[in-house]
Amino acid sequence: MANSGKASETKAGKGKSAGKAKSAAADGFDMVDPTEVGMDPARLQRVDEFIKTRYLDTGRYPGFSLLVSRRGKVAHLSTQGSRNLGTGAPMTPDTIVRIYSMSKPITSVALLSLYEEGLFRLDTPVSSFIPSWADLRVWRDGTPASWSTTYPEREMTVRDLLTHTSGLTYGWMQRHPVDAIYRERGVDQAHKLEEWVEILAGIPLVFSPGTQWSYSVATDVIGRLVEIISGQSFDVFLANRIFEPLGMTDTAFQVADERAERFAANYVVPSLSPFGVPPGASGDEAVELDDGSKGTQFRRNPTFLSGGGGLTSTLGDYHRFTQMLLNGGELGGARILGRKTVEYATSNHLPGGRDLAAMGQPVFSETNYDGIGFGLGFSVVVDPAAAQIVCSQGEYGWGGAASTLFWIDPAEELAVIGLTQLMPSSAYPIRQELRPLIYSALTE
Repeated sequence: MANSGKASETKAGKGKSAGKAKSAAADGFDMVDPTEVGMDPARLQRVDEFIKTRYLDTGRYPGFSLLVSRRGKVAHLSTQGSRNLGTGAPMTPDTIVRIYSMSKPITSVALLSLYEEGLFRLDTPVSSFIPSWADLRVWRDGTPASWSTTYPEREMTVRDLLTHTSGLTYGWMQRHPVDAIYRERGVDQAHKLEEWVEILAGIPLVFSPGTQWSYSVATDVIGRLVEIISGQSFDVFLANRIFEPLGMTDTAFQVADERAERFAANYVVPSLSPFGVPPGASGDEAVELDDGSKGTQFRRNPTFLSGGGGLTSTLGDYHRFTQMLLNGGELGGARILGRKTVEYATSNHLPGGRDLAAMGQPVFSETNYDGIGFGLGFSVVVDPAAAQIVCSQGEYGWGGAASTLFWIDPAEELAVIGLTQLMPSSAYPIRQELRPLIYSALTE
């Protein structure tokens, strides 16, 4: 850990002012008066005040940046607090953050771009690309040391990976004996993708593909499929197919030395984190987990190219990605996906049109369960009333483990991105709290 094993208190409200929200109109964003796109500027300002009072002055978050775009224009952009409490460096629009699972939509789009070339079908078995997966079994009973399995009802397909209905899991969840097997087999350790999928081939699935929904390493497997199908390393493919065409110059698996000054520190609430904490850390207040210095994670050249959680990015870069989706797959003349593919991917693909709550025992997710379905790489609102939150049917998005978030509302031509660095994302309900605040600013 970057704090040399000592848990240092990082409450922003102690000895540091969270500061007023900084406008980013001069930082290269295409800003407009909110009234031009049917939004109330005073009500948008109320969002910043809420974040400052609830999350920065109380020391819950070190800093926060927020972007609200409507009809293709940035109606509101603010940065508050610090990206590194130790140095006092402020949160800025070009701050680089760990987006963790907000990598998943990017990875899914990468695979879908190959789908558009006719290189596979969604019902193509994963074993067509990874032969060792032809004999996957499903956990029946036992212990992590000795277990019995049964045959799946059918083979795992590419669609199962995209929708998280594959039967795979995460080792850090600690909810099922298979999670423990992941930990014992070193699934979460640094491996090349080619070696990593072979380790998974020897571990049972938690359930038969297509029968339940479970957040998992499925999107990391998608990264390997991209390599196999394209013949390129996953990082090279992302750069060529998505990042360079969209001008996402700060998005990568590694923060280069020349960009390191803008890289935010990461913080964790020890009592709540399933991901590990600094040695000796405990309690309910945030401590520094990773200061982003040379040699720490995301500064090293990665062995494991994690499409599920390995990317770093900025507010501007992720805005370009979300605007591409909101535009139907195109931005600035660069077409990443076709319009119908975006519409199809952001519709609910869960069996029978069900929501996540109906797809099995609730487990960790970056979204609510009631009223929320899942598409090909995105959560999708299927019933706003059941979700018990102001939103639109068809709204889609996702979040990351360090409390980052985004959502896109095609009906309102709205995109929202929020960035901070605090793990776990379940520590505070900011994703639910921001929606009524932002939607209340719509005037037309």
